[in-house]
Amino acid sequence: MNSTMTFADWTGSLGVFMILMAFALNITGKLSQHHLSYIFLNLIGASLACAASLLINYIPFVILEGVWAAVSAYALFKYFAKNSN
Repeated sequence: MNSTMTFADWTGSLGVFMILMAFALNITGKLSQHHLSYIFLNLIGASLACAASLLINYIPFVILEGVWAAVSAYALFKYFAKNSN
């Protein structure tokens, strides 16, 4: 087995780390789901994980992470629409 991490491995690992960090911070009460940092961690993390899944051609995770990123982008849009007043 080759133990060298590829670009896709690093990209996916960083993305998953960001998603899990947002989750852990939210569950422990340190970061609200409405905070901009939470939204960005999910958006960037899901986008990276989606890109990594595309690189390895793993369609189920492309769909999962693509939808996750799209929902996060919608949350970001709502955040700025609410705070633009």
